[in-house]
Amino acid sequence: MAHANPIKTGTLKSVTPRLYSQGPEMQNGGVHYRTWCKHERATVCIVDTSGTPLRQVSMEPEGAGYFSAFDEAGAAGDLYQYRFGESAGWPDPSSRWQPAGVHGPSMVIDPSPFPWTDSTWTAPPFSELIIYEVHVGTFTPAGTFRAAIERFDHLVTLGVNAIELMPVADFPGNRNWGYDGVMLYAPARAYGHPDDLRALVDAAHARGLAVILDVVYNHLGPDGNYTSVYHGDYENSRQTTPWGAALNYAAAPVRAFFVENPPYWRREFHIDGFRFDATHEIADPSMPHILADLTDIVHSLGGFAMAEDERNEPRLLQPVAQGGSGFDGVWADDFHHVLRVMLTGDNEGYFANYKGTPEEMVETLAHGWLFRGQVQPTTGQPRGGDPSGLAPPQFVYCISNHDQVGNRALGERIGQVVSPAAYRAASAFLCLVPQTPLLFMGQEWCAFTPFQFFTDHNANLGRLVTEGRRHEFRNFAAFRDPAMRETIPDPQAPQTFANSRLRWEELEQPAHEGVLRLYQEFLRLRRTHPAFRDRSHDRWGALVLEDGIFALRYGRAHEPGCLVLCDLRGGHPLPDLDQTPLRLEGGQRWQPLLSSEERRFGGEEAPGFAAPTTRIFETT
Repeated sequence: MAHANPIKTGTLKSVTPRLYSQGPEMQNGGVHYRTWCKHERATVCIVDTSGTPLRQVSMEPEGAGYFSAFDEAGAAGDLYQYRFGESAGWPDPSSRWQPAGVHGPSMVIDPSPFPWTDSTWTAPPFSELIIYEVHVGTFTPAGTFRAAIERFDHLVTLGVNAIELMPVADFPGNRNWGYDGVMLYAPARAYGHPDDLRALVDAAHARGLAVILDVVYNHLGPDGNYTSVYHGDYENSRQTTPWGAALNYAAAPVRAFFVENPPYWRREFHIDGFRFDATHEIADPSMPHILADLTDIVHSLGGFAMAEDERNEPRLLQPVAQGGSGFDGVWADDFHHVLRVMLTGDNEGYFANYKGTPEEMVETLAHGWLFRGQVQPTTGQPRGGDPSGLAPPQFVYCISNHDQVGNRALGERIGQVVSPAAYRAASAFLCLVPQTPLLFMGQEWCAFTPFQFFTDHNANLGRLVTEGRRHEFRNFAAFRDPAMRETIPDPQAPQTFANSRLRWEELEQPAHEGVLRLYQEFLRLRRTHPAFRDRSHDRWGALVLEDGIFALRYGRAHEPGCLVLCDLRGGHPLPDLDQTPLRLEGGQRWQPLLSSEERRFGGEEAPGFAAPTTRIFETT
């Protein structure tokens, strides 16, 4: 076995200032390394692909637990590990790439040679976004960053203008939703090289598509998280999350590690915006709260930020200067839940908080959230606050997303459990709400592939994940029988992942082709019709009509406008449009414009609302 060269004494030499508090950075004449740890001695060890040491550089203490070294022989592509005393080598929590997986050595990456072509790119404002959520690994048969680019023309034709990537920070194994990430600065090797992600963003911008990255700062995954080897203060053992101990944002180095992460993705990958996962689970006693620090730095770099948060908390969307968290938008699940109950009658779990009535739908649309301080039946506790003053586009609405599909026991999509007409009607209505619409990949053609929960953990952890997944559904009527719980797909099985891949060949089938045409037409209407362009509060209203029909009316009196009528259950005639509250003044009349039941969309063109339908009228 080859022996490492003698340990060299590192220096604090750094030709240019560092951008980030930790990790390797290319400098003129070498590589500058920096890490934070609890140890008395630290060494960076350059290794070959087999892990054999090639050279070692002693790191110098800087104080406050930081160590750094300059490797004059360093170059892009070097594999390295950190060693503390006589310990084995460890991967870098701030690694920029893990070519052999999260347990292997880290690699030095030079971002500068990538040939960007997006110098004139400007992302659309948040209020204009139409978002398309993507899981890279199941979006295409190859499941890579480069393969995703091949479908961008489809997305442009569809009419979306932003792609939201589920988390790509590296995770254990070859398949994962991304929420078990442990290397927050390293694009997942399962999807390709860091330059492949850069190519994805560059290609998206060339086609007019913004790129949003889902980031997870509420916990680190259970396998491959080596932060405790470096320092015990990464975690706050006094507070817990559903995934274990909370992160310790009161410690300055930990705070820097996370606050610097969005700027890294923004500067080095040109990411336009961020979706922050489960912000309700991010506890921080500091002032300002870390969420305010994160949104502040994203905005300072010209990006935007949205939260996933179950609290319906208005302060998330209020400016930092006014004591808020400064988010541009928030995933608002009340819309989905009301619609789901309306369509399916689901009443288990959190769906028990909803009645699924037109009145609930109109109230949700009018305020952004349904729950604004009312007591939830399932918890007996009030939920939410007053969203007055918030703009409709700040609320992100969906009829499907990765959670609402994948967190079902079998991962079935809503299009697999409701009638085709109901699916078309719900889809058309989503396209025209004044809030920000989000589509989950494949939704636009009513994909029949499920999206199931999949992992690729080691055998011991994987067994616990499988058992936990099935135990999770023990109180649901369909799975109270232990034998039925055994039918829940095993997250560890490769077939569960394979089942979740989109089958693009479905687009060749007339029924799916018609749904795609519906999405294209209704999103085009949203983008181009003057009545839908202005979605400020005084330009639209939501109301309940008879027979379970609800409506959105766009435009002021005496101005050209549009009327969206929706009946998700069907079996009713068309309301009298000449009667209050729909009657127009000054001799104007409502003229049919578009319907989800047109034959070109797969409908039967039944009269009125005999079938579930969304109908659009405009003034003449």
